[in-house]
Amino acid sequence: MQTTEIKNLEAPELEVFSKLKEVQLYRYYEPEPGIFLAESANVTLRALEAGYEPMSMLAEEEKFDKECRPVLEKITEIFGKEKTESIPVYVAGHEIVEKLTGYALVKGLWTVFRRKKVQGLEEFCLDKKRLAVLYDVVNPTNVGAIIRSAAALGADGAVLTHTSVDPLTRRSSRVSMGTVFQIPWTVTGKEESKGTALIDRLHCMGFQTVAMALTENAYSVRDKQIKNSEKLAVILGNEGFGLLEEIINACTYRVMLPMYNGVDSLNVAAASAVAFWELFASEM
Repeated sequence: MQTTEIKNLEAPELEVFSKLKEVQLYRYYEPEPGIFLAESANVTLRALEAGYEPMSMLAEEEKFDKECRPVLEKITEIFGKEKTESIPVYVAGHEIVEKLTGYALVKGLWTVFRRKKVQGLEEFCLDKKRLAVLYDVVNPTNVGAIIRSAAALGADGAVLTHTSVDPLTRRSSRVSMGTVFQIPWTVTGKEESKGTALIDRLHCMGFQTVAMALTENAYSVRDKQIKNSEKLAVILGNEGFGLLEEIINACTYRVMLPMYNGVDSLNVAAASAVAFWELFASEM
C-alpha cells in the first residue's frame, strides 16, 4: 500500500475528502458512473464484499491498526495484493483530519469507491417479488434507515424516484450500516418518476402496489389478501407531504397503521419498518 502522511491540506488528491459535494462525487467520471465515500470500516467492508472497487483511503493515525488494516486485508482477499499496493492511503492525526474534512471522521476511516452502473427498472424488477419504493424521500437518514429495514425484513430490493436521496451518500450508507450494499436498489429516471408513471410500470410488471397513506378507505396493514399477493410493492412518500393524491389513487391498495394516544403519523422510516414486518416478514 502507498501510505502518505498528510502535510499539505490543499493537495489536489485530497479534494474528494474535503471539497467535493455529493453531486460532484456522483458526476466525477461523467458520463461514466462517478465515485462515493464510505465512512467507517464496517461500511467499507460491506462495499468491498458487494464488489465495489476502492480508489483511495483517508485514515486517522490513532485508529489505523483497528480500522484500516482489516480493510486492507479484505481488499487483498478480494482484489489481490497488487490492487492493495496501488491504493493511496492518506494518514494524519485526529486534529489534522478534522481540519481537512471540517468534522471528525466516524471511527477514523473514509474510503473512496468507484460507483457501478444502476440497472434500468424493468431489468431490476425481473426477479423481485417484494419491493420498497421511495417516492421523493429526501432525508439521507431516512433513506438509510428505510433500506436497512427493507434488507432486514424481507424486501428483495428498493426503488427510488429520481428526486430521492442517493443511497450512497455518506450519511445514508452510514445510517444503513452498510445494508445499501446488501440489498439491490435502483433509481428511476426523470420521466419514470413523474406523476403515476412508476406505479403504472410496476402494475405492468405484475406488482400489486400498496400506498402508505392516512385515508378513510385504507386497509389494515395486517390484511391477509395484501400479504398474500404474489408480487408486492410498498410505496412510501416524502417526509413533509407524504404521497401525492394521484399516486395514492393509482395504487392497488391504501394501507395505514393503527395509531393511539392522538398520534396521527409516524416518521417514514419508522412506518416503513412496521409495514415491511407486517407485509413482507411476519409469516417467514
